[in-house]
Order: sequence, then C-alpha cells, then structure tokens
Amino acid sequence: MEENKQEVHQVEMTAEELAEFQAFKQEQAKRQAEERVQQLRDNYAKMSESFIAKTMRSLTPLSDQIRKKKAEVLEEASALQSLKAELLEIDGKNMPKSHTFTNGKGTQRVTIGVYETDAYDDTVEEGIAIVKEYIEGLASDAKSQQLVKMVLSLLQRTQNGALKASRVVRLHKLADESGDERFQEGVRIIEAAYRPVISRTYIRCEKREIDEQGGVIKDWEAIPLGMTES
Repeated sequence: MEENKQEVHQVEMTAEELAEFQAFKQEQAKRQAEERVQQLRDNYAKMSESFIAKTMRSLTPLSDQIRKKKAEVLEEASALQSLKAELLEIDGKNMPKSHTFTNGKGTQRVTIGVYETDAYDDTVEEGIAIVKEYIEGLASDAKSQQLVKMVLSLLQRTQNGALKASRVVRLHKLADESGDERFQEGVRIIEAAYRPVISRTYIRCEKREIDEQGGVIKDWEAIPLGMTES
C-alpha cells in the first residue's frame, strides 16, 4: 500500500515583494476593522430606533393614566380642603399650601402640596437700592465691614434672577437687630414685592406599620410614584 506523500513548496519572495504583501495585509485588516465599526454603528442606530419607538409606545399611555389619576386625586383633595376650611372657619385663601390627610389607624397618609419658585415684582429694586444705600453709609470698621459682606451675600440673586426668600428672612432679622429705620424700610419693600410662582402640585403617599398597642413597627415610608423613585 503506497503512502500518500505531500510535497511542501516554499515560495520565496524578494524583500520588495514581502513589503508589498505585508502592506496588503495591513490594508486588508484596516478595511475589515472599518467595516466592523460601520456595522456596529448601523446596528446601534437600528437598535436605538427600535428601543425609542417601543419605550414611547409603552410609557405614553402610562403617562396619560398618571396625569388623569393625579387630576382625580387633586379634585377630591380640593373638596376635602374646602370642607376643612369650612369646619375650621378659615378663609380658603389663608389655608396652608400643604395638606396632609391621615387615616384613622394612623397607617396611611396622603400629602397634597405645591412647589413654589421665588419671584418678586419690580418694586423689589427700590427696596434693594435702599438696603444698599444703608450699608454703603456704614463706617469702615471691622464690625461694619462684616455686616456689609453679610448683607451683600443675602442680596445675591439666584440663577433665575430672583432673591431667595430664605435669605430675605435673614435680612429681616439683621434689619431688626440694627434698629435702623431706613434699613428696615428697605427690607419691608422687598418682602412686600414677593410674588411666588407655583411651578407644580405634588402628591405624596406614605404608609407605616404599627402594632395593636399603637407602637410603630416600621416608620413612614413613601410609596414610589415616579419612574426615578421606583
């Protein structure tokens, strides 16, 4: 029985041919890498489009349901607030901006409130000018300079160009402590110019566990109502 024999032929290349072959292999590898990157980009674009379309189809109806349910809750809460105002003989305009309703067992509660953005009408500029006039007239001793620095920091505006209400409260305290009528007048004008803007209404639902004796087993825990909270 004859054995199969394979002859190995060696291909000899010149240095120039070898360099050309290596350059060809490098160019081929580069082209293949570029084609793979492009394929990945195409796949990403297709998957992204599919993901967006699927997510929008899934979450848009959910958003509509949440908006409708929130409107229902706020309508019922408004009726409760009106009844509460009547029971307490309080003018509705003077009712607090946040209302908490707790069940009889003390295990569930719902809070309705509003988020406000600090804002002032144009008369605030007059009040600020009076306050600055006051501090500019102070003596240049160390104590006065410290007060000037503090007052100026309280008059700094936020990104939306308004004064922070919490800083005005501190400014009021400084004006009272100073005993200066001009300073106090400026602060009063600033406070009178306050016109907060309601940005949105919030609903917070919480629950807790208690034993038969009323002892707290697990304290208040908020029920997640938003995608970022769940």
